[in-house]
Amino acid sequence: MMYEQVILVDKEDNELGAMEKMSAHLDPVLHRAISIFIVNTKGEWLLQQRALGKYHSNGLWTNTCCSHPRPGESNLEAAKRRLFEEMGMETELSEKFHFIYREALDNDLTEYEFDHVFIGVSDRLPQINTNEVMNYKYINFNDLKKDIKDNPGKYTVWFLKIVDRVNEYLK
Repeated sequence: MMYEQVILVDKEDNELGAMEKMSAHLDPVLHRAISIFIVNTKGEWLLQQRALGKYHSNGLWTNTCCSHPRPGESNLEAAKRRLFEEMGMETELSEKFHFIYREALDNDLTEYEFDHVFIGVSDRLPQINTNEVMNYKYINFNDLKKDIKDNPGKYTVWFLKIVDRVNEYLK
């Protein structure tokens, strides 16, 4: 069986090698990640609810999709691949910023990621991969912020960390 590998990096995003994905989350090692945000031309955000079978943060709402580049794969290639694999969508994506975060998750896992954040615009409806995504919705930012205030436990930790920063790029 082939195990998914993540790219290990230092705090300047220089590659240090590769590690099996679950190992990098069990014994937290800084690794490269991508987060994709899609908005439609009305300015509504496309969110996904993570499938219940996901290995962490299952059932939580989050950005359109996220993942890890594979060794030898660029961040943009990984972003486009995962957008298609999870949401069945293709659109132009632009990297807007990156940040490092470390947070404990469920199942004794920890995210310790150098996350590259991409934004794209599309009016297409997703064709979700039900192994990855349980549900999706479009929501305007004001309604999203109200729901986050009222129900923060419904959202992934990384999404809560960057939602306001992404909104600044969308203004």
